[in-house]
Amino acid sequence: MNTILVVEDGLTDMQVISLYLQQEGYTVMNAKSAEEAEREISKKKPDMIFLDVVLPDKSGFEICREIKDNPNTSNIPVVFCSTKNSDVDKTWGTMLGADDYLAKPINREELVMTLKKFVK
Repeated sequence: MNTILVVEDGLTDMQVISLYLQQEGYTVMNAKSAEEAEREISKKKPDMIFLDVVLPDKSGFEICREIKDNPNTSNIPVVFCSTKNSDVDKTWGTMLGADDYLAKPINREELVMTLKKFVK
């Protein structure tokens, strides 16, 4: 079974995204901060990461760059889920290695389509 990490400090968004993923049959790990995300990634390398941009301790952009710069995690697909969804934000995310960018509020069908692009 595939494991997805959801890095989101908003409880409602985390619950919604996690529920959608679980309904599709995925195991979900959750993290509310960069520190928690790093712990979860080191415990069990996820098959994909859904990542908020605005987090309490470090921006999602920084986390994405660290994931993509690390040879042990660089192949994990990272998809931003954020209210920051201007073209500049999306371009910045792509430049840092993000594989896709979803705008909040998260649409279930869009989330599932994105998921299936990256996780077989």
